[in-house]
Amino acid sequence: MSWIDHWEPEKPEFWENKGKRIARKNLVFSILAENLGFSVWVLMSIVVVSLGSVGFAFSVGQQFWLLIVPNLVGAALRVPYTFAVPRFGGRLWTTISAGLLLIPCAMLVYAVSTPGTPYWFFLLTSAAMGLGGGNFSSSMANISFFYPEGKKGLALGLNAAGGNLGVAITQLVVPIVITIGTGIHLAYAALIWMPFIVLATACAWFFMDSLTQAKPDGQSYKLALSNPHTWVMSFLYIGTFGSFIGFSFAFPSLIKISFVDYKGWVALAFLGALIGSVARPLGGWLADRIGGAKVTLGTFVGLGVGTVGVILSVDTRNFALFFGSFIALFVLAGVGNGSTYRMIPAIFRTQSDCDKSAKRQAAAVVGIAGAIGAAGGVLVNLVFKFSLEGSSKSLTPALTAFLVFYGLCVGTTWWFYLRRNVFAARPSLAYAGV
Repeated sequence: MSWIDHWEPEKPEFWENKGKRIARKNLVFSILAENLGFSVWVLMSIVVVSLGSVGFAFSVGQQFWLLIVPNLVGAALRVPYTFAVPRFGGRLWTTISAGLLLIPCAMLVYAVSTPGTPYWFFLLTSAAMGLGGGNFSSSMANISFFYPEGKKGLALGLNAAGGNLGVAITQLVVPIVITIGTGIHLAYAALIWMPFIVLATACAWFFMDSLTQAKPDGQSYKLALSNPHTWVMSFLYIGTFGSFIGFSFAFPSLIKISFVDYKGWVALAFLGALIGSVARPLGGWLADRIGGAKVTLGTFVGLGVGTVGVILSVDTRNFALFFGSFIALFVLAGVGNGSTYRMIPAIFRTQSDCDKSAKRQAAAVVGIAGAIGAAGGVLVNLVFKFSLEGSSKSLTPALTAFLVFYGLCVGTTWWFYLRRNVFAARPSLAYAGV
């Protein structure tokens, strides 16, 4: 049921007569499910800011662990979620993964509605929210099979951006919803998503499709794991997506902790994730036209400049510079997310003589890079935690570490994909880099 055996998107006649309509339909419902996954995944980033207002007095370190745990679980789930698409089919797995989001929502309702809920249960609830983080890899792997090579960049960019927007939606809507009526009602933060989760689950089951050609062959995954480009791209994705999701989790808390007089601006923290999400398809679009590696290198240079801006803002206590620099970091991370993901199918197309094997290897790398990139978000929040708990109790050590890392990413991108000697040895890589 809903399995498609014949799928040839690279043939113009097939694409125009049949493929485009089916691909777009699956993309729409994939975005819906993935968007809710992100919304639930980052839910604790807003809830944690208000826990003290409802009687849960956790330390700064404990609060950051509530941000780190969902990030960590989401990162760990991205690899098995990628393999779930070939195993169960895109339709069934999207249905299952969307439905699972009801679990963390129900747990959060119980946690914040029960006086004296222990800290360990909040940690368990945060871990359950990590289920939403795995959705990204399965969704991206699934959609990558539906689109022809020349249209993958924009399609994957839209799919990812639609999912990433869940971060912004949560950080915009939840602060408003929890203040409806008198006082703070954190249970509303979870209850608001439940009807939409049920809707997304039903839509996935009744309207999506599964592709037979998405079935794995073990050899393709082994080749992907043994290919050095898998790990290079995973490293670069730490710098782009790791920055985006790590900053998304931390930004509301950083405003409250670092600029107490401006804590009312927490309500505008959603702007970072919103603009970064919208910038993601732009990165894919630019990569389609001028080359993924060029766009990626430019974004890392920009991320370094933005980080310097945040360092200066912390040292001078300039909130306008702090907020503006972080918005720039979100935009650049979003563009880099799109360009790095566009590089993956292009690189593996040059590495394999078999188009079908190349697509399967690329789909595997999407999961691996997605998992490692999300783990980068864990590292971002760990660095923030240690920096704020250290002797300086400042963000400067953390930001300095990020600056050094972005420098390494610039060098890595240039070395592997933009050096002339690389093109001389492997001219096919010019497709990905130029």
